[in-house]
Amino acid sequence: MLSGMQQVIGQIVPLAVGIAISPLPIVAVILMLITPRARANGLAFLVGWMAGLAVVGVIALLVAGATGLATSSDASSQARGVIRLLLGLLLLLAALRQWRSRPRQGEEAPLPRWMASLDTFTPAKSLGLAALLSGVNPKNLALNLAAMSIIAGAGLSASSQAAALVVVVLIGSVGVFVPVGVYLVGGDRAGAVLGGWKAWLAENNGVIMAVLFVVLGFALIGQGIAQV
Repeated sequence: MLSGMQQVIGQIVPLAVGIAISPLPIVAVILMLITPRARANGLAFLVGWMAGLAVVGVIALLVAGATGLATSSDASSQARGVIRLLLGLLLLLAALRQWRSRPRQGEEAPLPRWMASLDTFTPAKSLGLAALLSGVNPKNLALNLAAMSIIAGAGLSASSQAAALVVVVLIGSVGVFVPVGVYLVGGDRAGAVLGGWKAWLAENNGVIMAVLFVVLGFALIGQGIAQV
């Protein structure tokens, strides 16, 4: 029989992977890695990304503890179920939006305007941008809150909750960590590799996100219905 911590890890890992699959932030860090301040900005972006996830997670766990959502009562269990159900529905709506906005065949995928100014960013600005993208981006926020609701409702000790949060942060940061790692160890080949990734991610962002939202959305809806 699995322990409570093992069950929690099994449930939060898919959500953390969903956080890690963030094409546009990955494109952003790749673009930073071809600027004059590549090393400093890339590392600052990675730190900011992890900090954003951690801060949101800590706040969510503290709120859950203060409001009673972390208890094992039927009422708190139903409340967590409602939260997951709503988050799942939001992800399905986001999936529909991503699918409709995807570029048609032969069209160039548009990138956000702020990406054009990344070559002027300082490390502090890179850190702040990453914290915003990881912490308050609607997709990441929904998945992070869903993961925290699982952790809060498992009856874990404070240290086990902290360990589970670390798992979410580390796995959720893999998508940003990999390009930075490739830049640091890839040498002369890093530019070509990262350039290929950037082009593919930018072109397929809409489809990737739509599929991800559908899978995770239905998973959260199923969990929510089971608890309501």
